[in-house]
Amino acid sequence: MWEQAGIVVGALVTLAIFSLLYKDNPLYRFAESLLVGVSAGYYLVQYCFSAIYRKFYIPVIGEGDLWLLPGGILGLLILLRLSRRVQWMSRYAIAFYVAAWSGYLIPSVLQERILIQIRSTFPPSLAEASIWAVLGSLFLLVGVVSILVYFFFSAEHRGALGRISQVGITFLMVGFGASFGYTVMGRVSLLIGRFQYLFQDLPQALSF
Repeated sequence: MWEQAGIVVGALVTLAIFSLLYKDNPLYRFAESLLVGVSAGYYLVQYCFSAIYRKFYIPVIGEGDLWLLPGGILGLLILLRLSRRVQWMSRYAIAFYVAAWSGYLIPSVLQERILIQIRSTFPPSLAEASIWAVLGSLFLLVGVVSILVYFFFSAEHRGALGRISQVGITFLMVGFGASFGYTVMGRVSLLIGRFQYLFQDLPQALSF
């Protein structure tokens, strides 16, 4: 019974969201506020349970891993930003986390997003790959070089430099178009899911 009631409530909230297609109205604003509030409450409880309870309380209090205590204290210091009188103490914890995560992430990001990308740009040898793989790598190399030339603003884009930058603009537009199309398809898939919820799940719940 509770599952059926949840499906009906979800369908009503979905229709309230769809009512924005007609015009802005109180039903849409209520559904929007409900979604934001429920999402914020859910993620707050989820993060508190996974971070404070499972990763701090159980190891420190239950298992006696006191080496996690300094990290927990730093985390509690961040919460002092809620008070104007002692919010200055939270800056020490924020500075530590920013420095620690920067030192941890910079090498991995450099490896994943720069070095691997540079290595993938160069075409493989004919002995290691097919001719189509080599042509694809050459095409990628032309795109990368032309895009870099387009963002080279130390010289005026005239002559050969201007023609190469125009090729880079073409590659950029194709990339932006593909990203936009991927985003649109993702939103369409969400819309299809909502229609399936209204025309499949809801009738099954009402006919039970």
